[in-house]
Parts: sequence; C-alpha cells; structure tokens
Amino acid sequence: MQNTDTAEQSAGTNSADDRLKALEAESDIAADYLEELLDIADLDGDIDMDIDGDRAAVSIVGAELNNLVGENGKVLEALQELTRLAVYRETGERSRLMLDVSNYRANRKAELEEVGRKAVEEAKATGTPVRLDPMTPFERKVVHDVVAAAGLTSESEGEEPRRRVVVQP
Repeated sequence: MQNTDTAEQSAGTNSADDRLKALEAESDIAADYLEELLDIADLDGDIDMDIDGDRAAVSIVGAELNNLVGENGKVLEALQELTRLAVYRETGERSRLMLDVSNYRANRKAELEEVGRKAVEEAKATGTPVRLDPMTPFERKVVHDVVAAAGLTSESEGEEPRRRVVVQP
C-alpha cells in the first residue's frame, strides 16, 4: 500500500510540475511574440513573466505604452487574444494567458473590486438586484469574485459587448 501512495503522490507532483512547465513555456512564447511586436512598432518596454494561479501572466512595462492599452483596454484585449493565438500556434493548446500593459489590468482590478464592494453594499441595503455597467469578461470575473467573497450571488446578463454583472441581494 505504501508504494501505491508514493506512486500516486509522485504522479500528482509530476502532473503539477508538468503544468508549471507548460505555463512557463506559454510565458516564454508570449514574451518572444511580444518582443517582436515591440521591435516592429519601435516601442521600448520590458517584459515580465509570472505564473498567477493556473495561468501564465505576462506584463509589458515602460513609458509611452498607452497605445497598447487603448480606450477602456480595447487594444490590450485584442493584443492579449493575438498573443494567445501565438501561444496556440506553437503549443496546439488553448491558452488562458493574462496580458497586462503598464499595470492597466492591475489598476483596473483594484477599481473593479471597489465597484463590486459598493454593489454588494447597495444590494444588501436595498434588497434589490444591482445591475452594473457592461464589462469585459476579465472585469466581470473580478466583480463576481468580490461578490462571492461577500457571501452574495451574481450573474452575468446580456450579450457581448453589452454583457453586465447583476448582484443579487
């Protein structure tokens, strides 16, 4: 029995190690792709790679990168999808890579957490559902997480690009 347990633990460790290596490979592929893009666009920026939970996270930091974010992060969303496609082309696996430029997502996440907290307070105080403005999938996930942590439920309604979070009391 002890050998079986050890084998299972080893298999679990190998599986976790394999997943970590795959995420690191995604980060490397994404970084290479983004470095080429920065060179083509003649933009200066440093690329930081990390693993955030169960996804690869890549950030481009530097001055004068606002064009890579765009209005309300629209260019950043498109750039993230292109980067995910580059990873898919190399690995054959769908990527959940998260891209950030000049800490836009990190700052936006903090703003959205506050929006979520206020919506929770309003839903509790009024006893009625609170409908928020339309958001991207990333933004909705942040709000859903805040609502769940507060012990309430939320759902998304509508169709892209007008999909929004509704916080239930």
